[in-house]
Amino acid sequence: MAAISFNPRLNVQGGRKNHGVVVEEIEGLIRIYGDGHVERPPIIPSAPCMVTNGVVSKDVAIEKFTNLWTRIYVPSYSSKMPLLVYFHGGGFCVGSASWRCYHEFLAALASKAGCIILSLNYRLAPENRLPAAYDDGINTLMWVKQEARNGANEHKWWLNQCRFSSLFLAGDSAGANIAYNVAIRSYGISGSSIKPLILKGIILIQPFFGGKERTISEMRATQPPNSALTLSVFDTYWRLSLPLGANRDHPWCNPLAEGATTLRELKLPGAMVCISEMDILKDRNLEFCNALASAGKWVETRMYKGVGHAFQILHNSQFSQIRTQEMMSHLKAFINQ
Repeated sequence: MAAISFNPRLNVQGGRKNHGVVVEEIEGLIRIYGDGHVERPPIIPSAPCMVTNGVVSKDVAIEKFTNLWTRIYVPSYSSKMPLLVYFHGGGFCVGSASWRCYHEFLAALASKAGCIILSLNYRLAPENRLPAAYDDGINTLMWVKQEARNGANEHKWWLNQCRFSSLFLAGDSAGANIAYNVAIRSYGISGSSIKPLILKGIILIQPFFGGKERTISEMRATQPPNSALTLSVFDTYWRLSLPLGANRDHPWCNPLAEGATTLRELKLPGAMVCISEMDILKDRNLEFCNALASAGKWVETRMYKGVGHAFQILHNSQFSQIRTQEMMSHLKAFINQ
């Protein structure tokens, strides 16, 4: 996979109306004006659906009212395969299931792990603040359940190859946060409500959690060049995505905050958490893993040396290719254990 490079000063000046002052901005990614207008410069190219390394991909509409859709990846395996529902990263505010970097990563993962992947294009903040993305995740599971029961001809090309008793929820960064919160909701639903789906595990890659109190890595972590996540960007994403008036100790941001449902009370499947050594989220991710283990939950923790946030997507480090292959092998083992 090629490195993703972009000019952070790219913007969309041509023919722009006057929307007033800029009230929030993450340079090169998103700009919010005083009148509520939102701009997202197209800095990362999209990839069309295609056959990649024997993996067929197609875009499928789920819900027209909210423009919810998914890109489905089906590798050429003769036996039934696990189903993985994936949520892309982007601080809840940017990103797309069609971004080339995600297309390449997920096509490769589907091929290597031998699984069918549904990459969800969920609603973004600030136009749709949380819990909109969580709702889209739950609605997707309900849609898959319904399609599995109905066996619609138009979806047989992927439904017939799914092993619905092996469902995994996964995501990176904000997508990992979504996967976790959707798992909390869906795993607590009675089995009869989501049959034939059985949630076997969650995969959280550099999960985007926060808190009012800073961790050491948030304050002092040495960032690699072209880091995908700085502390100021981290704070801006949370301001744009949490419900108005909420702070970073809201349970959707900080699952360990006082007042949040304790992990011991939650029903959760086994979890795999992937952490980057140079990520500002490293300490918070480790704290979360330790809390899961202390609460009696099964958790597999993987640390990737010498790389930062979203290295497997952006390939912005000399170690990215090696560490991405390591991650792929770990994901394959977790999905197929």
